[in-house]
Amino acid sequence: MSTTDGSPARVGDVDMKLEVVVLPVTDVARAEQFYGRLGWRSDQTPPGSGVVQLTPHGSGCSVHFGTGLTSATPGSAKAFLIVSDIVRAREALVAAGVDVGEVFHLGPDGPITGPDPERGTYRSRAEFADPDGNTWVMQEVTDRLPGRVDPGETTYATATDLADAMRRASEAHGEHEKRIGAADPDWPTWYAAYMVAEAAGQPLPQ
Repeated sequence: MSTTDGSPARVGDVDMKLEVVVLPVTDVARAEQFYGRLGWRSDQTPPGSGVVQLTPHGSGCSVHFGTGLTSATPGSAKAFLIVSDIVRAREALVAAGVDVGEVFHLGPDGPITGPDPERGTYRSRAEFADPDGNTWVMQEVTDRLPGRVDPGETTYATATDLADAMRRASEAHGEHEKRIGAADPDWPTWYAAYMVAEAAGQPLPQ
């Protein structure tokens, strides 16, 4: 089979965007109420489908659940939620009445209570579960590993993510000005380079 321009089709060229993950639950109404407390958007589904779909704020992927959607055991699912500030995210969920475990970070000998002292990317986590026991791991990610994001397609899903990235760029830019011993009048260009490099996991400007 060939593409419309006559070239051979390659699986590596096919966009496959993760759209929905099915959660195994026992009580659909209870699950809907719980995820609603998280502030997840309730999406429209076909009438009579019995499917409930919700999308986390800033996420391109949704979850759905309903009667007869999966044979998996309720409570057996485990997934990760990426946040830019683990402490602030946990505080928001606790304020919404969600039972969230303490923030911890990964040390050489296992988990250690509290966020990573240097707030290193991918290191700080906190966990919570829905009423069925499906586990969600919140993970603080501020700097992607190399190759995870195309620098030509750097985007921010929400205003919060963009604001957090700008704050980090501002702090780094302050250190940059200390190093050069002068104010940098072209700070917008420096900010942009820093934010794109950070998102793509590339070397950061100094």
